[in-house]
Amino acid sequence: MTPVVSMVELTKSYGRVRGIESVDLQLNPGEVFGFIGPNGAGKTTTIRLLMDFIRPTSGSASIFGLDVHRSAVEIHARVGYLPADIALFDRMTASDLFRWLGRLRGNFDPAYVNELVERLDLDPSRSIEELSTGNRQKVGVIQAFMHRPELLMLDEPTSGLDPFVRRQFRELVKEAKRSGSTVFLSSHELTEVEDICDRVGIIVGGRMRSVETMAVLRESVRRHVHVLLAPGVDFNETKPISGVSNLAVLTSNNGRGIVLEMDVAGPLDHLIKTLANYRVVDLVSEPLSLEDYFLEAYDNGHPGSSSREDAQRNSKPAAPEVSHVG
Repeated sequence: MTPVVSMVELTKSYGRVRGIESVDLQLNPGEVFGFIGPNGAGKTTTIRLLMDFIRPTSGSASIFGLDVHRSAVEIHARVGYLPADIALFDRMTASDLFRWLGRLRGNFDPAYVNELVERLDLDPSRSIEELSTGNRQKVGVIQAFMHRPELLMLDEPTSGLDPFVRRQFRELVKEAKRSGSTVFLSSHELTEVEDICDRVGIIVGGRMRSVETMAVLRESVRRHVHVLLAPGVDFNETKPISGVSNLAVLTSNNGRGIVLEMDVAGPLDHLIKTLANYRVVDLVSEPLSLEDYFLEAYDNGHPGSSSREDAQRNSKPAAPEVSHVG
């Protein structure tokens, strides 16, 4: 099975500043892939390389088995692209923009565009320069989805959107997946990533730190466990308990017994077997969210070093890039 997206030793440096380094990553057909990391980690640099808006220092990248540089025009026709800070033609209305992009791409479906407009609650008759930040982002989302692309490349797609529209966006992604499209999603909205992604890649300091399925991540997420043992019970375990860390044995200040506080990674089976030797009065398990896992991964990595990427994200993209959207 040919990957929809493939990166091999992909590297981009801006002089002495590292954008990304030796990124190896493949996206499978029909999956939603979450691409996360702190600011400056290399997320936008990676996407711009894949869209051939910048050239790599070394390494290679392909989409649909085609070289992203040599076959850029063909690739762009099959991709729905939403940059982090999309530049739009301000004097156009949203309707005019959608029609123009439809003619450019050659597959304009007015009925589907109207459906997207209604679902995202956008007034397409207003000029883009009159739109709020959130409504401009809606225009960006619609232009990315409107031609039902085989691959969606989305960089912070829900930035500035209200909770209702974010929910609609998640549904659009799920529908795209069901129709066979592949989605490459860069986002700081970790609950969004947890909800809609099949796999997640974490990039820190320009290097891929980990790539895991959501199923594996959910199994590996730690939880905080509070155990109350009956009065008079002496907890005297000397051997480590599999999966347990940060174990603290405390005496309850109200005389109720011994309190055990700990973090547990994975299933509680080994802990339960150990506790079977004691009189347990109460056990409370508080799962940590995947957001906690992601943040821990950030903290254990290296700070992002690409100030150039932050500068790109905060500046308005050049007009030629917009002409390639889609």
